[in-house]
Amino acid sequence: MTRYMPITGIDCTIPSLLIDTEAPIDVLHDTAAYRIHSVTQLLEALSLSEAFGGDAALLREFARVSVIPLRDGCDLLDVIGRRLRAQL
Repeated sequence: MTRYMPITGIDCTIPSLLIDTEAPIDVLHDTAAYRIHSVTQLLEALSLSEAFGGDAALLREFARVSVIPLRDGCDLLDVIGRRLRAQL
């Protein structure tokens, strides 16, 4: 595994957002948890409200924005998983 891994979801030839795969596992976990929990809390709050009012375009845009931190969190969890499997 290379030291710096680009986050997924950004389709460009020169990635600028990278994960340090050699960062301490607790730091990777805290970063993943922060991103996933923030989107989870927002989605839970929205599920209890009528914020979108049936506006499909607004819902699509919100989904696009929500997926970014979720994907980042999954990328970080993937690095953690690889590191833990390598230790076994």
